[in-house]
Amino acid sequence: METILFFNREIPVLYEVDCAVVGGGTAGAVAALSALEEKINTVIIEKTISLGGTQTNALVSPMMPTHVKGQRINDLIIDRLHKENVQTNDGTTSCSWFNTETLSYVLEELIVERGGHILYDANYVDCFKENGKISHIVVNTSNGLYAIKAKTFVDATADALLSRTAGVPVESGNEEGQNQQISFRFEMGGINIPKLRSFMKAQGDVFCKIENQDFFEIAMVPGKGHVLEPYFQKGLTDGLLKEEDLKYFQAFTQPGKRDVMSFNCPHIPAIFHTTDPMLRSKAVTKGREMIQRLVKFLPSAIPGFQHAFLIKEAAQLGIRESYRIVGKYILTEQDYLNRARFKDGIARGDWYIDVHSVKGQTIKPEPLTKGEYYEIPYRSLITHEAANLIVVGRHISSTFLMQASLRIQPTVRDMAQVAGIACAYSVKHSIDLNYIDGAVLRKQLWIREGQTWME
Repeated sequence: METILFFNREIPVLYEVDCAVVGGGTAGAVAALSALEEKINTVIIEKTISLGGTQTNALVSPMMPTHVKGQRINDLIIDRLHKENVQTNDGTTSCSWFNTETLSYVLEELIVERGGHILYDANYVDCFKENGKISHIVVNTSNGLYAIKAKTFVDATADALLSRTAGVPVESGNEEGQNQQISFRFEMGGINIPKLRSFMKAQGDVFCKIENQDFFEIAMVPGKGHVLEPYFQKGLTDGLLKEEDLKYFQAFTQPGKRDVMSFNCPHIPAIFHTTDPMLRSKAVTKGREMIQRLVKFLPSAIPGFQHAFLIKEAAQLGIRESYRIVGKYILTEQDYLNRARFKDGIARGDWYIDVHSVKGQTIKPEPLTKGEYYEIPYRSLITHEAANLIVVGRHISSTFLMQASLRIQPTVRDMAQVAGIACAYSVKHSIDLNYIDGAVLRKQLWIREGQTWME
């Protein structure tokens, strides 16, 4: 087995591939699938033991609504979910619903079927660069350190880990250096959802407009007229809740998991920097304390929850924003306002600028209307510093505000599909990723989508 020296220590090269994807989350899994569809040898390095990242391990479901038609890999995943008897369409919204276990299984199945390699329980450590290119990465496994050699590398770590160690400059947070709020999600079972639905309707709830009995959503934000607010205020008065528990409350059903809801809360207070490892650890302990209050309060106060119980805490925090690379093009909120088009536009977004900020954001552009969108240029995925690196996910090159729009899962999947196409094009034509003309990839995408995608 080939070895390389790492701090004067020989470590074996575990894989030698065309494409190495660091991070098996929403972006990484799709980038790998796309590369495998293009018939290049691909490995995913994932720090947990399941694919899907924030979608599955942080319990972030469903996918937020978009009117932009999903690309081929997105459709491939949805079709496979349907074969697993997971309904993804609620008949009312443009959300794409799933349950976390099935999605993780489907992503793994699709990759394994195509001959892809998955290295689970492996943490990224560092990279080697030669002549402006990454030659190897180092990962830590249950058996110690190994190296992986590849022709192309995809940074799908969400925290720009590979990019930062490769010398790519990054930014973080808003103008004051503050990041978006962290959530720590959880699931409860034993919920009588028909009874909960009837109770909410009887209270005059107008938040959930979904009529499909298999889907349901509840929410409470103080001062917004939500019917649950008086019940939460009473919980505060009775000492069951604290003020911080009332800041944001939301829960969704999960198709295929009867009597279960996934909670998009609590929002962790007073954590200003998501890049600080000690603060992330503090967010876990604080979030767990808040979860325990909620799971005790709900059965005592809300009809439908009388026999409910905690069945799962997220395996990772819900991090909305941390680092963002400074790539060849920085996508900005002005591009959002302009509904920007680019010659190298390779994905489209239409989600509003959705800032869950520690401090209120003064600039809040109006949401785009149905049919309006902006494009994400290929140049926002590549860097000057590493020729064979492409970046996909919430940490592509953008401003703080623009990131709050492009970070949703459907948009991330679409940009990741192009990353796989780009890696294959690089390998087959011996052109570095950061020298490929994005307009060529746009044309490649149009050919694969089988539609006039460029119009």
